[in-house]
Amino acid sequence: MTQKHVRAAIVGSTGYGGVELIRLLQAHPSVSIASVMSSSSAGAPIAEGYPHLTEICADTLEAIDPEEVRKKADVVFLATPHGVSAELAPKFLEAELKVVDLSGDFRLKSAETYRRWYKKEPPPQAYVDRAVYGICELFGQDVAGASFVSNPGCYATAAALGLYPAVQAGWIDPDTIIIDAKSGVSGAGRGLSLVHHFSEINENFKAYKVNAHQHTPEIEQTLARAADRPVTLTFTPHLVPMTRGILCTMYAKMTGEYTDEVFVELYRQFYEGRPFVRVRKPGTYPATKEVFGSNYCDIGFAADPRTGRVTILSAIDNLVKGAAGQAIQNLNLMMGWEETRGLTFAPVYP
Repeated sequence: MTQKHVRAAIVGSTGYGGVELIRLLQAHPSVSIASVMSSSSAGAPIAEGYPHLTEICADTLEAIDPEEVRKKADVVFLATPHGVSAELAPKFLEAELKVVDLSGDFRLKSAETYRRWYKKEPPPQAYVDRAVYGICELFGQDVAGASFVSNPGCYATAAALGLYPAVQAGWIDPDTIIIDAKSGVSGAGRGLSLVHHFSEINENFKAYKVNAHQHTPEIEQTLARAADRPVTLTFTPHLVPMTRGILCTMYAKMTGEYTDEVFVELYRQFYEGRPFVRVRKPGTYPATKEVFGSNYCDIGFAADPRTGRVTILSAIDNLVKGAAGQAIQNLNLMMGWEETRGLTFAPVYP
């Protein structure tokens, strides 16, 4: 029997992902926010740090206590830094709560791969194995009814949705994939660092973590499921002077002669019935402004017979489809609800 209503607790409520969860869950017809928690700001009203939540969320931030949360909530969203979720998720699961983890701690199934890319000791393997990787459009059947979901990374979401159908169909050679990705600065979180100062990022455009970004093995792991073999690719992220949005421009060698039109048809068939993926008509390409504030992923194509390569472009809002919106979409499937529940808002434009 499908549960009609759940109480949610948000751990890490003072980060951008946590605050976006508050904004979106306030409008969800089947969820009430039972607790907002923060290890650094316990005792302060959430609206003190985020005045835009005044009269929207009057909750006071609480200390993190799994036993107390068990009395108040049915599901916990972990919007915490990498390494923190590895310690907290098992405690909440043992308290018989459903967990949606927005960190990267449970995404990678290989402990050695996690250790190499995150520079931390991995969580217990039993919990890694238990975590379902939650890109709903690709693995929704795994998410449905699950009690523990690992929410994908923002870059990984945009890249995987853009590449998975072509890899699975065998239309591109996975070993030739190059992903050129650009993100707004909110993807780095609210913490202070020199690289994110206004005078450093404004009127600037730069690559970072070249060949070293932790979403690289996550994308490879997902595409390996599509290819049914290991995949190795090149992924380069960039920071652009905007707040929200990710645009992935992806290149790969085609295995045959394909046109924009047949790519569009392949993707529309693949994502049929998945309302948050919008496949653009031939000759039109997505832009971050067109998905701003929404849970959509827009995808476009440009097949080039001259070079034998295809360019695939995908755009998402990194804080919604790349984080909080996708986490709620996962919750909807976990609870047996329509995956669009509480998420059917249009992008903000202009």
